[in-house]
Amino acid sequence: MEPHEFKLTEEGIKAVLPPMEAEIMELMWRFKVATAGQIYEELKKKYPEIRRSTVSILMNRLCEKGLLKRTVERGRGGMRYVYSITTTREEFEQKVVKSILDALMNNFREATYAYLSKMKK
Repeated sequence: MEPHEFKLTEEGIKAVLPPMEAEIMELMWRFKVATAGQIYEELKKKYPEIRRSTVSILMNRLCEKGLLKRTVERGRGGMRYVYSITTTREEFEQKVVKSILDALMNNFREATYAYLSKMKK
């Protein structure tokens, strides 16, 4: 997933993902594998008005972005999707940093070099 937008006013992954997608990813990094129903139950504690269908739609968007993958599981209740992470939080953060630095180097090479050279380790 390549971030297309970086929101300077947001913290953490909310700087590159919409807020609810970011919350879902936080849960998925904790669970590693979950159904939309399990994530819905967790989000419902904080957002009582959230709908189950909204969670499913957002999780499918995260699949489209390559952050989650889904498989079909058959059980007593029929078929259901089981979602799993495709990248760790650390790998995701590294990709975001690389993408942003690459964009800065492509657009503001001299200023980026000058700033990075002043940074202390």
